[in-house]
Amino acid sequence: MKLVILDRDGVINYDSDNYIKSPDEWRPIPGSLEAIARLNQAGYRVVVASNQAGIGRGLFDMATLAAINDKMYRTAAQAGGRIEAVFYCPHSRDANCNCRKPKPGLFEDIARRFNTDLTGTPAVGDSLRDLQAAVQVHAQPILVMTGKGRKTAAAGGLPENTRTYADLSEAAKDLMQ
Repeated sequence: MKLVILDRDGVINYDSDNYIKSPDEWRPIPGSLEAIARLNQAGYRVVVASNQAGIGRGLFDMATLAAINDKMYRTAAQAGGRIEAVFYCPHSRDANCNCRKPKPGLFEDIARRFNTDLTGTPAVGDSLRDLQAAVQVHAQPILVMTGKGRKTAAAGGLPENTRTYADLSEAAKDLMQ
């Protein structure tokens, strides 16, 4: 099975320092939904792994997160793409849970759900914590320059063998070769 793991905010949709708190605030990055469709057409199953600390901080509730993700599912489908599942951590930064990236809990849940080893699985993110979570399960860390990606790259300290692309569309093109 070919699987690709995507972070949500900053990879698929525009990010916000104030969190994406409603479906109206969720806006896709140009080309990201088409990239998901191309990945599907190339045989990839696309899943999302996303920290959603806004829930733990009380900025939005689970119903709102479901509505945001529903908009993402629908707009991806309109572009010809399919997102298999969304795995998320609802905890705030200080919760010390195992599911909040950079810890590997979300990735371990994905491996169990899809009954697969994530070694070499492409994992696309825009922050160091996305890449660190990927490395812990031996996935292939991929950094995109959208969202917080430029700031992440400039700060340095990327995991060894991190691939870097302008955006999800460019990463998808390379994965399909």
